[in-house]
Amino acid sequence: MVKATHVFRILVAEDEASLRDMIALNLELEGYAVQTAVDGKIALEKALSERFDLLILDVMLPSLDGFSLCERVRLENPEVMILFLTARNSSADRVQGLKLGADDYLTKPFNLEELLLRVSGLLRRGLDRKSQHLQHDVFRFDGNTIHFNQFEIHTRTGEKIQPSKREMQLLKLLLERQNEVVSRKQILETVWGYDIIPATRTIDNFILNFRKYFERNPAEPEFFQSVRGVGYRFVLPAER
Repeated sequence: MVKATHVFRILVAEDEASLRDMIALNLELEGYAVQTAVDGKIALEKALSERFDLLILDVMLPSLDGFSLCERVRLENPEVMILFLTARNSSADRVQGLKLGADDYLTKPFNLEELLLRVSGLLRRGLDRKSQHLQHDVFRFDGNTIHFNQFEIHTRTGEKIQPSKREMQLLKLLLERQNEVVSRKQILETVWGYDIIPATRTIDNFILNFRKYFERNPAEPEFFQSVRGVGYRFVLPAER
């Protein structure tokens, strides 16, 4: 168990009641404060509205799967540690989970002692991550600076912009997926969620704003590119 001056808070999202209760009970016996969720939507609401040091997520959750949940949480909270539990043991699933921002991956059935050791290790890493986090809240390219925590953009021309929360979430998603095409469907699910559907042109307008903020020639975008019929991508040339 990690020794600390505060009580670590853990959210366990698992739809199998007996497993969920067993995990929660043993974590509580280790001295952790534990909350549980039976599906992905409930877990997301809790993860975004409360402070947790660690999320333990089943991949195959009802309502919102663990991968989508992880991606949504990461846009809001780069510090919280995330551990996936899954019955699927393929390397592709493991790689996908880690790419989306998970910190560890444990396959069912698992040994309880191993789970507790993983939890302890992740919480130690989480303390280190929080102490270093301020170094990673700034993204710079082509003379532009993005301050994610302050919700500020300082452009190459010296202009200071305060984007909306949705703009910043979309910007972060594209930057994290540098050189990858992010589909409109994925943007809607990750930035807006399943319950809110923005106007058809909203995403397009956000991209137009990014081009005005960052591109040397918005009419011929170099960084924020459209992929017809699919979505958008952020491309950063090697020399920049």
